Amino acid sequence: MKVHKVVILLGLFLFTDVLEAYTKTDGAWIVKLPKVQYSVTTVEECAIKCNKETSFTCSITPKTHPKADLESNFCRNPDGDKGGPWCYTTDPEKRWEHCDIQDCTEECIQCSGENYRGKISTTMSGFTCQRWDSQKPHNHGYIPSALPDKYLEENYCRNPDGEPRPWCFTTSPSKRWESCSIPRCATEPPTIVPELTCASGEGSSYRGTIVVTVSGKTCQDWASQSPQKHSRTSENYPCKGLDKNYCRNPDNERSPWCYTTDPETRWEYCSVPSCGDQPRPEEPVIPEGEACYEGDGTSYRGAMSETISGKKCQFWTSMEPHRHSKTPQNFPKADLRRNLCRNPDGDRAPWCYTTDPTVRWEYCNIERCDNKPSSREPPTNPSVAAASPSISSSPSPEKDCKVGNGASYRGSTSITLPGVTCQAWSSMIPHQHASFTPETHPDKGLESNVDSLKCGQPSVKPKRCFGRIVGGCISKPHSWPWQISLRTRTKIHFCGGTLIDAQWVLTAAHCLERSDSPSAYKIFLGVHTERANEASKQERDVTKIIKGPAGTDIALLKLDRPALITDKVLPACLPEKDYIVPSNTECYVTGWGETQGTGGEGFLKETGFPVIENKVCNRASFLNGRVKEHEMCAGNIEGGTDSCQGDSGGPLVCYAQNTFVLQGVTSWGLGCANAMKPGVYTRVSKFVDWIERSIKEN
Repeated sequence: MKVHKVVILLGLFLFTDVLEAYTKTDGAWIVKLPKVQYSVTTVEECAIKCNKETSFTCSITPKTHPKADLESNFCRNPDGDKGGPWCYTTDPEKRWEHCDIQDCTEECIQCSGENYRGKISTTMSGFTCQRWDSQKPHNHGYIPSALPDKYLEENYCRNPDGEPRPWCFTTSPSKRWESCSIPRCATEPPTIVPELTCASGEGSSYRGTIVVTVSGKTCQDWASQSPQKHSRTSENYPCKGLDKNYCRNPDNERSPWCYTTDPETRWEYCSVPSCGDQPRPEEPVIPEGEACYEGDGTSYRGAMSETISGKKCQFWTSMEPHRHSKTPQNFPKADLRRNLCRNPDGDRAPWCYTTDPTVRWEYCNIERCDNKPSSREPPTNPSVAAASPSISSSPSPEKDCKVGNGASYRGSTSITLPGVTCQAWSSMIPHQHASFTPETHPDKGLESNVDSLKCGQPSVKPKRCFGRIVGGCISKPHSWPWQISLRTRTKIHFCGGTLIDAQWVLTAAHCLERSDSPSAYKIFLGVHTERANEASKQERDVTKIIKGPAGTDIALLKLDRPALITDKVLPACLPEKDYIVPSNTECYVTGWGETQGTGGEGFLKETGFPVIENKVCNRASFLNGRVKEHEMCAGNIEGGTDSCQGDSGGPLVCYAQNTFVLQGVTSWGLGCANAMKPGVYTRVSKFVDWIERSIKEN
């Protein structure tokens, strides 16, 4: 059990009466990395400073931990102790102890086995299960550290994605995955309170009698296999109320749905009213000013869904892994949409419940709008690091010193010997100069007044909008500085691409079908509008085209000269070789593509949506086996959010470790933002070796 170690200056003692309450704490240090010391003169002042912290709470009481359900004297684990639930004892000689609570184990399943936590690890055909933390022999996106609420332990059978029963990837290269043979429990499944006239949250408890979809189509009987063949039957999903042809939600979709009797439309959502005063929350388009919060953040309506330690937020409508009362119905004015950070109870700052079963809640990784320097640093957390994608290795920063006359110096000093700040090399103010510019000396590191810009870290913080490209969510200018416009020789935009090196662009091979001649193409960088009339525009010719291996949709373009790296033109980072983006990771696409008349044409647009595991994307309901191992799937199953024609070749980037990493190249899709037809992207991590080798050899 970790204990706070409080540094008190001026020789104060640690365990005095005032500080006695802090000897069992959340496991955070007041002295953190980098070190911050609170200089105080009394223990009372130290306690006050501790209680004002937002990155941890010093003492553990129902008042300090209102979200930990510290009822009566029941054993709880409010601080995520690795030893499990504990309590303060009534023994004056023993302050606290762990409780004797056994692990939940069972070798049978209730319903579809969503909550199965047993240790069976063989499939119905006898295959041994592959470990969830392994990518051999099968690559997959079910990463245990990224999906802690799914309990993906060892190689045990689990059901993380709404299948009829627990399953696993197998250790046989010829059999990707298979269901496990786990008997159903003889005891009665847990009961639910049925909702007959409306639906709460995702509508898993809805048992009403609506039988038509949002477009007016009649629902197909769940017991029927005509015209739609399917596996959502009452035998496979015994606890989901699949009676007659009533709208239901057996597999954790966004809301109740049904298969339709129209042979041309496999399934649709139903118009089931939402319980309570608020309509069912849709994907919000976030105002530009919501990148920070005012006061205690009660009015914050931004798009952040990540805590200060990097954990993903739990949906407010969900009771897994943490049961709670902070629901949209109980707090109708708090805007508890999706899993977005909010402050429904007047806490110190926006917060959320986390998807980590061992950490109930945390404050969110959002700055105050007054831009005061934060007094806290997010704690280093090994589990977060494991869940985050590694970034392709790059040379370590140069030491801030020079060799000889300093011709090779690339350090970050930007102050002269007398202490005057340097002018940017690309600037002509206050001093006009033509001899020493980034253009005249492209290999001399004159990119700024310092060489401090890093791949994937834009100077302008993106909106990270959960709207839709098809719906016209316009980006902040130059917030995605690696986005390039691929143009014809006559300067007409037709595809996107990503700057990955000062002289190299990554795009889709199908964008280059019109000609194999490099002279047929031009690259525009540093532009926000399709008209490209900004002063920051950089125009480059293409001198070499290198297409990827046969059957793949990826290509490299070499520029005639390096791009000038500025705050408006910056490469995206490459991922680690063979890295698989975890299922449900929020990623972002950008482009000037088709918006189907919904607005924003002519400006760079963005949208965020989740990665979909290839296993799910290849279901007959969606893309029916079309997605290959070197491709990845992303989008909203209900449609409405996608990348379209003009975005082909453009980036799919995912955010981790304060960096945007290029994980996909926009490749293909069936239609544009159609329901059940997510977008398909070339998986960049499968081509890192090819990219690095091609650049080195050319």
